[in-house]
Amino acid sequence: MIRINEALLDRLTLQARTSPRLRMTHNFHSGPADTLQRMLNAMEPGTYVRPHKHENPDKREAFFALRGKLCVVEFDDSGEIADYTVLDSANQNYGAEIPQRTWHTIISLETGSVAYEVKDGPYDPENDKNFATWAPEENSPEAKEYLSRLIAKLTLSIH
Repeated sequence: MIRINEALLDRLTLQARTSPRLRMTHNFHSGPADTLQRMLNAMEPGTYVRPHKHENPDKREAFFALRGKLCVVEFDDSGEIADYTVLDSANQNYGAEIPQRTWHTIISLETGSVAYEVKDGPYDPENDKNFATWAPEENSPEAKEYLSRLIAKLTLSIH
């Protein structure tokens, strides 16, 4: 039995806070070949997940908020916001599933946020994500500004 409890979330959150990327994953799947990838994703405000989609091979992805607040954003092909939802278990908005071939990102809105993430496998870093050319690369000078503009456009607040 795999147990997901407060101690695990606390440990992962501490790792995310001290990580240069401000996020940390904890895998439950046995390896890249698993056809169902399952993990915890601890994310702190300020982490930037470059918009991407899972296409060729097509994969679905779902996020469930275990703690904190996270915003899942979908985009159209030109990078305009198509839809979004704020995941927050305190407000009974628990999760979102992203269809295959859909541009998306996830934004941490609260310190200590942890999502349970599920994605079709297997995982191959060579073709897992198709990154949006209209969004800056992770760790680029433009990434922080892009994330700030996206948060402002969605009129979200960070805690």
